[in-house]
Amino acid sequence: MKQNSYEGILAVHKPAGFTSHDVVAKTRGILRMKRIGHTGTLDPAVTGVLPLCLGRATRMVEYLQELPKEYEATLYLGIATDTEDMSGSIIERKEGISLTEEEVRAALGQFVGTISQVPPMYSALKQDGKRLYELAREGKTVERKAREVTIEELELISYEPGGEYPSISFRVLCSKGTYIRTLCVDIGRTLGVPAAMAELKRTVSAGITEDQCLTLEEITALAADGILEERLIPVDRAVSHLPAHRIPEEKVKQALQGQRLSSRLLDPPVRWGENIRLYGAEGQFLGIFRGEPSTGAITPVKVFPPE
Repeated sequence: MKQNSYEGILAVHKPAGFTSHDVVAKTRGILRMKRIGHTGTLDPAVTGVLPLCLGRATRMVEYLQELPKEYEATLYLGIATDTEDMSGSIIERKEGISLTEEEVRAALGQFVGTISQVPPMYSALKQDGKRLYELAREGKTVERKAREVTIEELELISYEPGGEYPSISFRVLCSKGTYIRTLCVDIGRTLGVPAAMAELKRTVSAGITEDQCLTLEEITALAADGILEERLIPVDRAVSHLPAHRIPEEKVKQALQGQRLSSRLLDPPVRWGENIRLYGAEGQFLGIFRGEPSTGAITPVKVFPPE
């Protein structure tokens, strides 16, 4: 079967019941292309923004993964599970919870900034060559090192004190590596009650928002009509958080050959020790380069010559 050659970022709205790898496999079948990578794993029950890198855009995965992500989550109070969400076995219950909205807001406020998290046993992290979730399924619990993550924003959406389990819904903007399930459990611990995550939706990833995303059904239809390419996010726009610089047009060939270039050629002047997006004078994206103070040059990191 002939392979297609799409290039860019495809923003997918991941449905419930699919792993991130499932979405990649499904998209490979729809687009008839192999070179597709995702920018961050989502558990099957989680929905929302899943950027896929197509073709040479897979070379940008590492940069997209580093960007903050935003989620909307709901946690239940009065229940704890071994997986930290409602898919697991119940390990603790507590009734008669009486908390005010002010207490909930105060608890959320304690998590803004750099915090320490112990990764859950039901996670894909490896220890001694095995995934933690594999050990957990064998009934084993191992010591995990706490990791620092950053919560940039944490906003209460609603607090529902009634029902079988009181619930807290919140929006969080956080760094790579943050476990929202663990955040839910830790919020409950701060309030003095067991807690478990009930729902999770990713609303922003790699700067891509929900309204930019396509369902798998929409992707299928657009690909069949031959217009999917119009909905792809260009490679350079996906790393728009990197500063943009231009070089004279007569130096474009050297840049595309991966040669070092004098920083004096750049407009505007480069800041040393950071990655930049490099463009020709006519706006052609050339790749990612880095300013090296030791040589006074910019050196290639990822070059994107025309195919």
